Amino acid sequence: MKRLIVFASGSGTNFEALAAHFAHSQLAEIVAVVCDQPQAAVLARAARWQIPVIMAEYGHTSKAAVEQAVIAQLPPADLLVLAGYMRIIGKTLLAAFPNRIINLHPALLPSFPGRTGIEDAYAYGVRVTGVTVHYVDAGIDSGQIIAQEPVRIAPGEPLAQVETAIHEVEHRLLPQTIDTLIKEGAI
Repeated sequence: MKRLIVFASGSGTNFEALAAHFAHSQLAEIVAVVCDQPQAAVLARAARWQIPVIMAEYGHTSKAAVEQAVIAQLPPADLLVLAGYMRIIGKTLLAAFPNRIINLHPALLPSFPGRTGIEDAYAYGVRVTGVTVHYVDAGIDSGQIIAQEPVRIAPGEPLAQVETAIHEVEHRLLPQTIDTLIKEGAI
C-alpha cells in the first residue's frame, strides 16, 4: 500500500475527497496532512479522519528552514499531494521527493497558472476551463501534466457555479489520477 501525505492550506474539501476515496482502498492511505495555516478548516477534517497533522510554520523563517523542519517530521511517504496548498514548493522539498510531488490546479494548464486560475479563466472569458493534475517542479504550475479534464462555461454562467463545477471535477480527478499512477507503477 502506498503512503500519501496531503498538503493543504484551506477548507480541505480536496483532502476530504481523498480521505473518503482511500478509506476503503487497497492502493494507498493518507498518513499525514501538512498545513501552513493554523486556523484552516482542513485541520478539523484531518482530526475527524484521525490523520496526524504537521504544521509548516513560516513566520520569519526561510522557506528552506521551514521545509527542512517539515521533512524532519514527515513519516515515510511515496507521494506528496498538494491539494489546495497555497505555497510554492522550494528546492528543499523538491530534492527530498524528486518526481514524487503532484499538484491539483483549477484550470487547464498551461493556461491560467497561479493561485487565481478559476477567476483568471472566467475573467478572460474562456468557454472551456478545467482541472489539471501535474508534477511539481521549481516553476509555478509548470510541471509535467499528468491528467486534465475540461469544464465548460455557459454564456452568462455565474462564477460561483463555475467554481462548484471545478471543485466537483477536482474531487473526482485527483483520487482517480493517484490510483492510475499507482496502478501504472509511477509511484
